[in-house]
Amino acid sequence: MVELAPRNSQASSLIGVQPIAIGAVALVLVLFGIGSIALWRAFTGNVPETDRMVAARQLQARTAQVSEALVEKTKGMEVTQQESIDQLQEVQDQLQTMRKQSALQAADAKRLSDQVAALTEQVEGLRQSLASAQANEPAAEPAPRKRSKATRSANRKRHRSRG
Repeated sequence: MVELAPRNSQASSLIGVQPIAIGAVALVLVLFGIGSIALWRAFTGNVPETDRMVAARQLQARTAQVSEALVEKTKGMEVTQQESIDQLQEVQDQLQTMRKQSALQAADAKRLSDQVAALTEQVEGLRQSLASAQANEPAAEPAPRKRSKATRSANRKRHRSRG
């Protein structure tokens, strides 16, 4: 069989030391990076977490303002809608009143029309009876008018005063 283990002990010690050195160098680089980021944030005053918090609070404030504006507009629309409903109800009431008045006027007009028709029939009946009565009477000369008593007494007074 073939031996897989290294033949040289010096070679095995170098291999065992190299991973520790690589790990130590990597740890130093990570710590250096973290330190430089911390120093950069401390000197520039730019902290992303606080910026995010400020942005979130501003967004919440804007959302609250928009919500309040929507609530106010909704209340305004409710008031306007109620006013429109009231006006519509008033117009409907007026329309109902006008319909009733129109129906009453139509009934009065029909009643008057019926009365006029009845009177017209009566007048026509009278004309026909007068015409038939005149047709039945002989054509006579009109009788002289009789003088009234007042006219006769006035004539007598005139005669006495002359004579």
